[in-house]
Amino acid sequence: MAKAKRSSRRPSRPSLEPRAAPRKPPRNAPRSALHVRLVAVALGLSGALVALALALFGWSFWRGPGSGKVLHFEVQPNESESSLVGRLADSQLTASPRLLRAYLQLLHGSGSLVVGKHVVRDDLSARELLRRLARAPGRSTARVTVPEGFNHVQISDRLEQLGVCDAEDFRRAVRDPAHARELGLPADSAEGYLFPATYELLADSTPRAVVGVLVQEARRHLATPQEQLAPGFAARQSEHGPTAHDVLPLPSIIEKEAAKADEKPIIASVFLNRLSDPTFRPLRMLQSDPTAIYGCLVTEPPPTSCSPGRPTPAMLRDASNPYNTYRHPGLPPGPISSPGEQALRAVLAPAHTDYLYFVAQGGGRHRFSRTFSEHRGAIEQSP
Repeated sequence: MAKAKRSSRRPSRPSLEPRAAPRKPPRNAPRSALHVRLVAVALGLSGALVALALALFGWSFWRGPGSGKVLHFEVQPNESESSLVGRLADSQLTASPRLLRAYLQLLHGSGSLVVGKHVVRDDLSARELLRRLARAPGRSTARVTVPEGFNHVQISDRLEQLGVCDAEDFRRAVRDPAHARELGLPADSAEGYLFPATYELLADSTPRAVVGVLVQEARRHLATPQEQLAPGFAARQSEHGPTAHDVLPLPSIIEKEAAKADEKPIIASVFLNRLSDPTFRPLRMLQSDPTAIYGCLVTEPPPTSCSPGRPTPAMLRDASNPYNTYRHPGLPPGPISSPGEQALRAVLAPAHTDYLYFVAQGGGRHRFSRTFSEHRGAIEQSP
């Protein structure tokens, strides 16, 4: 019987070395490609937005469509951006409403605009226009010179022409008794305290803020001569009233009457002599034309005798004008202009004269007289 042969092969032993798992196609490959595409799209959009923002930023500096005309524009409460931009376009304040709206949305924000009236110009860039409407600190400024002898009406016109504030609102702020009390003034009006100087004022400021700046400057400048000339200040107070305010009307009149600085103390002596000389007729009448003219500006309603230009005989006879110093003795109810330091010093330390009259002689000069007959001769010789 044949025997089965043994196999020479030994049974294989299981390998102890790990075997690599079979590779499978990555399931997230499509997702990674989509992610890359989305990132690329996002970067492209971001770049486009940045490019648009840069283009709008550059455009915002372009000059506006007008020629520099001063305009008034009112930002209304709860107004939509489209309505606001439409009204700006209707007012000829922008030639590109779409670009202005995009700039407003992307780079500025309509929520920062201040509700109320604004003073703007039709040649402002979009950037400056919106800064003014927001009353932003970085908006432009205007260099404003207030000459000696300007009254608040003249100052208001200059402020509006230079785009600082609305003229009518400034006049109301000056003559607002409540605002005068807030500023600590001993009067119902800030007239006389709007100090003549050169100011750097923010464009489109609130009138009350501008009044405050001018009054602060007056306090700073008028305190020095009052302290230096204390005896004269005390004398004027005893003669004309108990407060510092009662000393200001006469300097404000001198600013309107005197063109030359060296004549201010002489003209001050004339008015002080008229107030105190018992021989002057009518008694204690200053007889100053500018006071009657000022009364026509501030009296409501204006006296019927008032007319534009030079004062008429009818205006100087009209007793219904409280500022008419031909019909009312003593000082007028308040200052009629903004006096400077020289005019105040002239009243606190006047020239020593016996003059009672003066008349213009041309070139800003005057001829002074003691008697009315001398004065009449000077009038005949005047140009």
